[in-house]
Amino acid sequence: MIALIQRVSSSKVTVNNQKISTINKGYNILLGIFKDDDFNDIDKLVSKIVKLRLFSDECGKLNYNILDINGEVLVVSQFTLTANCKKGNRPSFSSAKNPQDAKTLYKAFIKKLSQYLEVKEGIFGASMSVDIVNDGPVTIILDSKNL
Repeated sequence: MIALIQRVSSSKVTVNNQKISTINKGYNILLGIFKDDDFNDIDKLVSKIVKLRLFSDECGKLNYNILDINGEVLVVSQFTLTANCKKGNRPSFSSAKNPQDAKTLYKAFIKKLSQYLEVKEGIFGASMSVDIVNDGPVTIILDSKNL
């Protein structure tokens, strides 16, 4: 499971010109789910995400985590994070989990993260417009298999 985490001053998801979710200061998390991912991957990612220090203290050092600043989170499913571009010019998504099982893990990820933070979400499987005001910019990629 891959979580692409962007520290944001704001973020929102729109579907068919209708605002679905919006947050202020916090994280926009794009979540990619692979065939071999399971609930253990969720536990690893959530544990790291809530403790990750990506917010600056008064000296400008990244010493605060999202809990320290009472930040918000917007989670957006993004199967394209599972892309394999080694062969040819068209990405292969054969390593992505099937949509039904991926949605189950996506919802479980949100539920687990919601135990710690206020979490908003996009619409799984929808064509979304995601506005991200990256703060810093600070962007971190977490792979559950490497935690």
